[in-house]
Amino acid sequence: MLKTPLARLRLIGILEGISYLVLLGIAMPLKYYLAMPEPVKLVGWIHGLLFVLFMLAIAHVTIVHRWSILRVLAAVVASLLPFGTFVLDARLRKEEKKL
Repeated sequence: MLKTPLARLRLIGILEGISYLVLLGIAMPLKYYLAMPEPVKLVGWIHGLLFVLFMLAIAHVTIVHRWSILRVLAAVVASLLPFGTFVLDARLRKEEKKL
């Protein structure tokens, strides 16, 4: 499953998207409503690591599949929006089937 750069990008994208939603939907409310900052530190660290891995995976796919700068920009923007990586995953799944 993880033998291709596109498959790795999809997996990392899903994990990064989940970590972003956990950060925004669980950790941040705990910090601001219940004065529990610890979950933000842990989830934020995990999300940051996954974000960096996602950017590296984008770079790898860009090199291997010769993505245009517009596609790279769209993938980066997807990582900044809640649920964005899931939308990107659906499109990448279609592309992966074509290959």
